[in-house]
Amino acid sequence: MTRLTFTLRVEPPERLDLSPLTPRKLNGMAREEIERTRLGLSKRSLSVGDLFRVSGDNAEDIVFEGGSERFDGVGTDMSEGTVRVEGDAGAQAGRRMAGGSLFIGGHAGPHAGSGMTGGRIDILGDAGDFAGGPLAGEMRGMNGGVLIVRGRAGDRIGDRMRRGLITVLGGCGDYAGSRMIAGTLAIAGGVGHLPGYLMRRGSILLDRPPEELSPSFVESGSWDSVFASLVDRYLIAESILDRPLLSGATGRYCGDNAVLGKGEILFSHR
Repeated sequence: MTRLTFTLRVEPPERLDLSPLTPRKLNGMAREEIERTRLGLSKRSLSVGDLFRVSGDNAEDIVFEGGSERFDGVGTDMSEGTVRVEGDAGAQAGRRMAGGSLFIGGHAGPHAGSGMTGGRIDILGDAGDFAGGPLAGEMRGMNGGVLIVRGRAGDRIGDRMRRGLITVLGGCGDYAGSRMIAGTLAIAGGVGHLPGYLMRRGSILLDRPPEELSPSFVESGSWDSVFASLVDRYLIAESILDRPLLSGATGRYCGDNAVLGKGEILFSHR
């Protein structure tokens, strides 16, 4: 068996919903049926066959050769297998993902990993706003799994995060970890304004001191955290980092005391 490959033939003329193209949903489908699957969101009713050349037969290993910022919903509801995008992806990549592995070789749009409960998303480029965060009207963001952004992330990464691990290697925008309920957010490369804004619980790990915090955080001095050491070991073992995020002396802020106040921001003094 060879991996199921979707080779992009033309740039999509509209936004696409790629949520039907996951291992579980495509398993056992004939190629002709796959090619008839509707992806377009307008009256054009664009199907897989209109945009992609389909080859291979192993639905547990899916590859998109060529990407686009109009590829919305790639990997939605994944529970098994592997999906790889050799290029950019649009909004809501890995939405409600419960298992398996999603790799995006370029940039991803907003709400990557929104509502995910398991599995792993690896974004080689940048991610848009609200990565790991909820959609409008939802009360919980990421609820498990691992989300890795190897480039830069936008604003409000990890908003309302409840469980899981998010790692950003190229810095991020404002309000990182805003309204966190629990979980772990590890960021290298610097953060914007007010990380941890209104966080209730959870841990934010930074490779440098934050430049601006909400005044409702309290500095608690130097800190020797076994938990932070375990996170560093995991990130190095998984080849996400090549050195500890929190090397040297570690400081700690507790908060946000405007709400429950049981969260923490750990940072390296280097």
